[in-house]
Amino acid sequence: MPAPSPCALPHPRTTPVAPPRAHRLRMLQAVRAVVGISLGGITALGLGLGVLSPTPAHAGETLVAVAANFTAAAREIGAAFTTATGHTATYSFGSTGKLYAQIANGAPYSVFLAADAARPARAEADGLAVAGSRFTYAVGRLVLFSTDPGLVDDSGQVLKTGDVERLAIANPVTAPYGTAAIEVLRTMGVHDALAGRLVRGDSVSQTLQFVTTGNAPLGFVALSQVITLPGGSRWIVPTDLHAPLRQDAVLLTRGKNNSVARAFVAFLKSPEARAIIARYGYGVE
Repeated sequence: MPAPSPCALPHPRTTPVAPPRAHRLRMLQAVRAVVGISLGGITALGLGLGVLSPTPAHAGETLVAVAANFTAAAREIGAAFTTATGHTATYSFGSTGKLYAQIANGAPYSVFLAADAARPARAEADGLAVAGSRFTYAVGRLVLFSTDPGLVDDSGQVLKTGDVERLAIANPVTAPYGTAAIEVLRTMGVHDALAGRLVRGDSVSQTLQFVTTGNAPLGFVALSQVITLPGGSRWIVPTDLHAPLRQDAVLLTRGKNNSVARAFVAFLKSPEARAIIARYGYGVE
C-alpha cells in the first residue's frame, strides 16, 4: 500500500503505522489545523504579548482600520495571516483622519493601522487604545507619479516649470501623505505657485485615481501604490524634504480581549509580515 500523502491525514483507524518522524510530522500538521495557529504565530504571541491565551478550535475574525496607502500590503499580509492562523482580518480602508474619527465615534475596529504616529498616540491618550500597544509597522515613502513616461524627471524639476496644470495630492487635513506633499512643495519653494492648481483626494487612493484616470497629469502618492505599476514616470521624493512618514499601529480598546486581534498585531511584527512590508517600498524598523 502506498504511503499516505503528507497533505491529508487519513482516519486514524485506516492510517498504517508510520515511522516515528513521519508520524510526528502528521500529528503536528493535524494540531496546527485544529488549533488554527502556526508555530511562528505562537512564538510571536508568546514573545510579543507576554501571555498566550488558549486559541479557539474555530477560526475567528478581527476588524482592522487601515490607512489607504497600505492597501496592497495589508491584503497580502491578511492572506498570509489566514494561512498561518486560520483567522481572518477584515479591513476597512480610508484616510487616517477619517478612520480616527470613526474610531472616536464608536466604530467596531479592533486594530488601527495609521499613516502617521500622531493619531495612534492620540487614541492611546484618549483611552481608545490599549496603553503601550503602539508601534511603528512601516515608514512610508512619498513619490511624484505620472502615467506619462516623459513627464516626471528624476529630481522633481517639473514642479518648477510652470507647466503643471493640475497636481493631485491627498487632503492634508486627513491624510498624512497629503501633509507630506504640502511640506515638499513649501521646501521646494513652489507651494504658492501651485496652490491654485491642487486637486485634493479624500485619501491617497483617490489621489492615485485622479492621476490614472487623467483628471490630473501627475500627483503625490505613496511609493507602495505604484511600485508594481509598469510604465509612467516617477520621482521618489528624498526624505529630507518632508517629515518622516512613520506609520504606527495600535490595538484598540475594543480589541483588548479579542484573541484574534492580538494575534494579528503579533503577526504584523513577524519576519514574514515585515518582508511583505519591505517589498512594497516601506522602511521597517
